[in-house]
Amino acid sequence: MNKRIDLHMHSLFSDGELLPSELARRALKLNHEVIAITDHVDYSNVEEIPKIQAAIDDVNSNWDITVVLGAEVTHAPVESIDGIAKRAKELGAKIVVVHGETLNEPVTPGTNRAAVESEYVDILGHPGLITKEEAEIALENDIYLEISARKGHCLGNGHVANIAREVGNKLLVNTDTHSPDNIITFERSREVALGAGLSEEEVTKAIVDNPRELLKSKGIL
Repeated sequence: MNKRIDLHMHSLFSDGELLPSELARRALKLNHEVIAITDHVDYSNVEEIPKIQAAIDDVNSNWDITVVLGAEVTHAPVESIDGIAKRAKELGAKIVVVHGETLNEPVTPGTNRAAVESEYVDILGHPGLITKEEAEIALENDIYLEISARKGHCLGNGHVANIAREVGNKLLVNTDTHSPDNIITFERSREVALGAGLSEEEVTKAIVDNPRELLKSKGIL
């Protein structure tokens, strides 16, 4: 059975419902190989990123799943995104996501552009109606674009898939998990990718090859 990788999840250390250990346990039971806990940050709480490292170390030492410390820069001023992402990396975040211009929330215009221009960002989450120019910058800076399984954020998936196909961006399928019912199986992630309009070959890249490539580039796999 294929194992799943999800690089955008939240614990109760931001607005999720689960402790890091319970999030990991539930993901393990649904056959996840790797998860990244990417709790929401801005300058009010970025210094607290290392708080969950002990729990992550405990899980990684005892269970057959790899948990990665990450962060999601969320609704921060456009001018601050690069600095917050840089600080997150300095504090130990291996994966930095930026909360992109989803169609579901009033994200400040220019957030996508600031994210893809940052050398400290790895994933642009749910980027909504991302422009071709922004996608080209993301490609140049090796930033992955997200196909989202989350209600509301998924409204832009078809557009993101089309832009990525045209430009050549690498896609990931993430859940943006906040509650137990948000965690999905490998097969469900495949359905999300197909629903976004990806071909079978593109689906395999988005849910298997690309996340593994990103993790290998961080020395995690």
